[in-house]
Amino acid sequence: MVPPPSKVMTAQLGDAVKFNDRKQALELVQDDGNALRLLSDQLRDDFEIVLAAVKQDGLSLRFASNRLREDLEIGLAAVGQRGDALLLAAEKLQSHCEVVLEAVRQDALALRHAASDLQNDRNIVLVAVRTNGWALISASKERRRDREVVIEAVRQSGGALSYADEELRSDREVVLEAVRQSGAALSFASDVLKVDRELVLEAVRTSSEALASAGGELKNDRELVLTAAQHDGWALFFAPKQFRSDRELVLVAVRQNGGALRFAAAELRGDKEVVLAAVRQNGLALSDAAQNLCRDRDLVVVAVQQNAQALRFAAEELKSDRKLVLMAVLQDGMALSFAAPL
Repeated sequence: MVPPPSKVMTAQLGDAVKFNDRKQALELVQDDGNALRLLSDQLRDDFEIVLAAVKQDGLSLRFASNRLREDLEIGLAAVGQRGDALLLAAEKLQSHCEVVLEAVRQDALALRHAASDLQNDRNIVLVAVRTNGWALISASKERRRDREVVIEAVRQSGGALSYADEELRSDREVVLEAVRQSGAALSFASDVLKVDRELVLEAVRTSSEALASAGGELKNDRELVLTAAQHDGWALFFAPKQFRSDRELVLVAVRQNGGALRFAAAELRGDKEVVLAAVRQNGLALSDAAQNLCRDRDLVVVAVQQNAQALRFAAEELKSDRKLVLMAVLQDGMALSFAAPL
């Protein structure tokens, strides 16, 4: 949305329009390209003024005359400043290879505004997906079947695998590239590859979310879950419930991310060693500890040392502990709001 002009600008523009003051209008669009919208039709058809405007803000192209929206130099300047200005260009510029190439270099997603034949142009699509793999969504079906194009896209954005041709989502090398960039991309792979242990292992190293997409018996593969937890404690959220009672695995998870304690089985949220490991990593994990541990002063001290705000989850009697409250407040004055009233 174009912001409304200031009162001063409105007055200046009023004079510019009223007197058709070209010099003043040029100064205005050099400062704010969108000032072009308030100029006279004559000034919006002035090459120098429109060029200055789109160099300042490519989206001001929308206010240019129809004649100048078809001008190659102005179109190039506009998309060079804002790739998505391609949307505002005349159709003949959306079909112009040089203009579209400049647009996708500036903003890969501008490919969606290109003419369909250029969405099938291999060179243009490659430039786009190498910058932002998600540009694959705007590529032609033929390019989505192009193995090299898809590999380049998923190397940059693993999730772009979702827009690849179905055959390529069954291509092990393509999927491997995707999950190396984002393990969550495993969800877009063929069912055959979701039971490929080596590939799934690669996926969980980059995203614990991949556990949710593992197929067959791999969902219950402890080594996979353990590997995921070592890289991301939140793996407990995606893992089958039986692993939430696995003490060794839960310890690994909370040491990596204390917040994972909330996904542990109740008996482990009452296990002092497990909770201690969690609050050492994230003091706020105390909020998920069993009530009896929230009364354990030694444990609460560790939590508060890690994050003063953890005082909020301490047992009421500890919120009256002067030394504990002082420790928290010295670290973060806002923690005083969690102390018991005097």
